[in-house]
Amino acid sequence: MEKIELGIVGMTCNHCVMTVTNALKAVPGVKAANVSLEKNDAKVTYDAAVASVEALKKAVAEAGYQVV
Repeated sequence: MEKIELGIVGMTCNHCVMTVTNALKAVPGVKAANVSLEKNDAKVTYDAAVASVEALKKAVAEAGYQVV
C-alpha cells in the first residue's frame, strides 16, 4: 500500500469534502481517503499496482476540484 497527501483547491464546505472523498474512494485500488476542509488536503491510501497518482488527480478534477 502506498500513501500520498494531495493538496485540494476549491473546497468550501462539508459537502465539498464528501464529494472529494467519494470521488477518491471510487478509484479502483483506493483503500482509504481522508479529506480535510481545514487543511485543504486529502490523505489517500491506495494499491499502486491498481491505482495511480494520475487517476487520483483525475478523479478530483472530475469532481470539480483541483489538486495542487
